[in-house]
Amino acid sequence: MTKRVIVIGSGIIGASIAWHLARAGAAVTVIEAGDAGGLATRNSWAWINASWGNPLSYFRLRVRSMEEWRRLDREVPGLAVNWCGGLIWDLPPVELDAFAREHAGWGYGIRRVGPDEMRRIEPGLKIVPDHAYHVAAEGAVEPAETARLLLSGARALGAEVLDHSHVRWLVEEANRVVGIMTDEGIIHADEVVVAAGGGSQQLLDSVGIAIRLTAPPGLLSHSKPAPELLRGLLMTPGLHVRQTREGRLVAGTDFAGADPMGKADELAHQLHGKVQALVAGAEQIALDFHTVGYRPTPADGFPAIGRPRNREGLYVAVTHSGVTLAPAIGLFASTELMDGRRDPLLDPFHPDRPALQ
Repeated sequence: MTKRVIVIGSGIIGASIAWHLARAGAAVTVIEAGDAGGLATRNSWAWINASWGNPLSYFRLRVRSMEEWRRLDREVPGLAVNWCGGLIWDLPPVELDAFAREHAGWGYGIRRVGPDEMRRIEPGLKIVPDHAYHVAAEGAVEPAETARLLLSGARALGAEVLDHSHVRWLVEEANRVVGIMTDEGIIHADEVVVAAGGGSQQLLDSVGIAIRLTAPPGLLSHSKPAPELLRGLLMTPGLHVRQTREGRLVAGTDFAGADPMGKADELAHQLHGKVQALVAGAEQIALDFHTVGYRPTPADGFPAIGRPRNREGLYVAVTHSGVTLAPAIGLFASTELMDGRRDPLLDPFHPDRPALQ
């Protein structure tokens, strides 16, 4: 019998879960309150990486997901991951070197580069430090486009995508979630996946489940389109910047962006000024607009993936690092929902862990 699964949320996490479920033979319905592609996803800097000061368990999950991105890149029509590599020097030198030693010891392909090699990697750099680190295996995607391609692929496999459809609450019978209540009425399912980002907690509250989540804001500046000025990702002190496929220079104080604190226009112009100071040719490129995304983040900063309190019929998938983790979470969630097998890489990230209660 075909399993009916509702996925609430069509950002990159929900879209990946929907695609993997449809590929596995589920009858999938994706419910999205706004436009298909989600909200947080379209405001992401979209860095695919296993970088930064993560514990080994989280590093391993991220590395596995980088591998799964290469699979998706082959399997999803139209998907085009930009495996452009990243240059990083956004920590004080002692901390930067310690970070690099740790990650190199874990098997990450990170190597030290000096000023001459930095300029070979990024000829447009106007400012370079004494040394930085380069990871050739890092990349980026255009996030909203990627989510839409995954949804399109899911549709081609038989999934239904309902955008501008509001979920009022989860429907429960005998301690099992059996569907959702929408403005149009109840939709029943064998499984309901809550991948609604910042809106997940309200839905979980409707069945008495509390998972501590935050949704901090992050501002990104977006330039007008330009010819190629950057080849890859730059992570520098107080400025992360990359160039999109259409040529926009997208920048944040880091990959997540900063809280604009009511001064979004001012911060966006400051960020763009830093880009112009760093990248040759950017002086001629005007700021076009800025975005503020709200990043769904479990309280301890790590993903919440799985069945809360072993509640039958319900699965939660909420994480800030949506772009990096989307392929692995899509694959692992689909396998757990369809076959009951949970990948050991998810074990530290169960939604019932004490830090989220």
